[in-house]
Amino acid sequence: MYERLLDKSAPPSENFIKEYLGTESYNNLLQLEQYLKDHYSIKREMKFPFGNNYGWGYKYSHHSSHLCYLFFESGAFTVTLQLGDSCVPAVEKVLPNLSQKANDLWKNRYPCGKQGGWIHYRVINNNEVNDIFELIKAKKRAIR
Repeated sequence: MYERLLDKSAPPSENFIKEYLGTESYNNLLQLEQYLKDHYSIKREMKFPFGNNYGWGYKYSHHSSHLCYLFFESGAFTVTLQLGDSCVPAVEKVLPNLSQKANDLWKNRYPCGKQGGWIHYRVINNNEVNDIFELIKAKKRAIR
């Protein structure tokens, strides 16, 4: 159902991304991007990272600090966040205010470092975008 764009030889156009995600998911992507622009000096790059299974997406950075990846899916997108050991106290502080889904993803994260980890958060509705905002803030404090 949530197929990714796995043809490495064909980077998607903005129009194709809009159609592929669908109206609600594309609007969620725009909301996420607006948040990033409002709170960070954002750089967005089209990438096909991590081998052949993740597909095309955007890499978002603040100056030289990587914030997250956003992978395009049919009808959704997945945000991949690496939350290292230094982020753990901030993540644990915001967890009580996040959805059960965010808490479960954190609990079952792919380990990175002593306490940190990677989470892959599939955003399928507008309410979940707020979880992403909070997790990004836990990773890198907003500058504005």
